[in-house]
Amino acid sequence: MREGFVLETERLIITEFTPDMAASVSAQSLDETNRRFLPDEVFETEEIAAEVITDLSELYGTTDGPLVYPVLLKRDAQAATHIGHVEAVPLEEGGWEIGYHIGCAYTGHGYAAEAVRAFVPVMLERLGIDEMHGVCHAENVASCRVLERAGFSLVFDGMGQYQGADAPVRKYVFRRS
Repeated sequence: MREGFVLETERLIITEFTPDMAASVSAQSLDETNRRFLPDEVFETEEIAAEVITDLSELYGTTDGPLVYPVLLKRDAQAATHIGHVEAVPLEEGGWEIGYHIGCAYTGHGYAAEAVRAFVPVMLERLGIDEMHGVCHAENVASCRVLERAGFSLVFDGMGQYQGADAPVRKYVFRRS
């Protein structure tokens, strides 16, 4: 039997999805920022979210992707609240990209940067790679700030592909030292 993924920071737990998270996954996916910048990660119903959780869970323990893990906020020794996710996504052209979303009720506290900072080195090691990419719509200033706070370096600022359309983008890279 495979041991599950668990990564802890001072305030967060990054682990594997469980079926009981479907309601919070759906609810958090419906916020306006997510709809605008990540429309492919909007799950209109709890049932759709449950199907996605099942599909994602089948990838745990592999190096196929996307490798998506819920981010939980530690409340006390016995309780944690699902607040978002962090993910490693294989790129069509090779390499891997970081992805993340923190529900709007939990933004502005540095949780995304904390999760990304902890997650990326672990994924680099697990995937046997030396760098991870990050792409943000340039108007998503908070997401760009997350990558910068997590140690990513800006490598491109201009027009590019984002969610299948031309848009102003900022591209980042994190390289293992």
